[in-house]
Amino acid sequence: MPVETQLRAVEGTVRQAALAAGAEVLAVPVRPGPEVDTAELAGLLTVDSAQLLAYQEATADPGEVISVPLRFEAEDGSGDGAERPGEGEPGNGSTGRLGELLLFGVGDGSPSALRRAGAALTRRCKGRATVVVEAPEGDLSAFVEGALLAAYDFRAGEPPKKGPVGAILLCGAVAGPPPAGAGSPLQDAGDGAEEAVRRGSAVAGATVLARDLTNTPSTDKSPAWLAERAQEIAAESGLTVRIRDEEELRAEGFGGLIAVGAGSVRPPRLIELSYEPEDYTDHVVLVGKGITFDTGGLSLKPNDNMKTMKTDMAGGAVVMAVMSALRSLGAGVRVTGLIAAAENMPSGSAMRPGDVITHYGGTTSEVLNTDAEGRLVLADALAYADARLDPDVIVDIATLTGAAKVALGLRQGALFATDDELAAALVTAGQASGESLWRMPLVDDYRVAIDSDVADVANIERRGFGGGSIMAALFLREFVGKRRWAHLDVAGPARSTSNDGEISKGATGFGARLLLNWLGSATRP
Repeated sequence: MPVETQLRAVEGTVRQAALAAGAEVLAVPVRPGPEVDTAELAGLLTVDSAQLLAYQEATADPGEVISVPLRFEAEDGSGDGAERPGEGEPGNGSTGRLGELLLFGVGDGSPSALRRAGAALTRRCKGRATVVVEAPEGDLSAFVEGALLAAYDFRAGEPPKKGPVGAILLCGAVAGPPPAGAGSPLQDAGDGAEEAVRRGSAVAGATVLARDLTNTPSTDKSPAWLAERAQEIAAESGLTVRIRDEEELRAEGFGGLIAVGAGSVRPPRLIELSYEPEDYTDHVVLVGKGITFDTGGLSLKPNDNMKTMKTDMAGGAVVMAVMSALRSLGAGVRVTGLIAAAENMPSGSAMRPGDVITHYGGTTSEVLNTDAEGRLVLADALAYADARLDPDVIVDIATLTGAAKVALGLRQGALFATDDELAAALVTAGQASGESLWRMPLVDDYRVAIDSDVADVANIERRGFGGGSIMAALFLREFVGKRRWAHLDVAGPARSTSNDGEISKGATGFGARLLLNWLGSATRP
């Protein structure tokens, strides 16, 4: 659901903006160390801020918020002009109104610290109508991302009793230089505050779109539903779109999509979104896994393992979200997004262990486990990209293997790549955007483990080598030809069981910020 919080830069001091907007809360950033007083703080507090923080045993770490009661008065000492019950009556001692001053820690002021600070502030101000914030120094777009992403919530039925903060007004905002090594116009040095807010809002909006698509229950979310959302995104974002239905997929030889979708009454789709700026030199193809629900097929998952499988199209959602933001962010690279959408269900028509699939382009695969279905639909899309789209680079993203989650946990995405420069650029983009990747090896000695006796390749390994995420990546490599290619296995970080920083419980949209940063990088290989 779109974030309801409005965030914009305004002129004046926090006191002036608060009086003009009738804000209930003022918020001022603080960094660790003895020199925490600012002119703004000195005018708001009746005590020394360093003493106050020491009394509170505050560290000014990102995510820490200290609350101080505050009476809102104009700079001449009068009230703010708004009449409220009980204010200005005999015996109350002041004509001002009572509010709250929040001192929020920003740590070292790095982009990651500012995201966490923005997220903590938004969550602390839940239910407030208007909050006025003295903008922290540094990468303002990162602060905006954190504040807006932490305001995200997805639920069906009655809204929560305490909704997100209504509006955040940023005062004294000066956009800082981009973080070292980011090289992304998403954070250009010299951007004005309004531009930094716009860009941060656009990146947060794309991430929220990915979360919404992923969180939508599969009662609604069929492959056709996903295709309809892609058509809406294309119309709103200046993209072209092509949807292949099951008849076209069958006629053109997309055997993986047809096989995986065969067990469902809701047939598969291949979604193709295209963004082409006026001037570009590179063509990137993004491929996303779009399994709208995964039972495991005839290799049925246990019930508990199925509970999160509405999110098995998180990679496809990220590709759609990234495509939606490219024009508004002025990306200078041509991008095609492919979403291989299918529902993996058991039935009398479902694919069976032992079946052989002929993928787009003619490569065959033996199905040894129908729960290793994501690689089967991605194989079709990758082979199509290689044969028909002539890209300079292919990057796919998928909630592909539990093995990646076992190896790296819930906060790191697994990266496999055939090109060192491409891998390094994606790792750098992940560090800059707060979505970390760890490069994993494509072990050529393991390739023998996915040999098949009856087809070109088997969809799971047969030799007891282990390394499930590596085996899946080796399988996918069979379908990219000689293209420069990277594979992101995000089974761990695509979902979260709790709120933490800018991450919200449920779908995280992991990969949207990373890929937008990479696509905007002047040093993208």
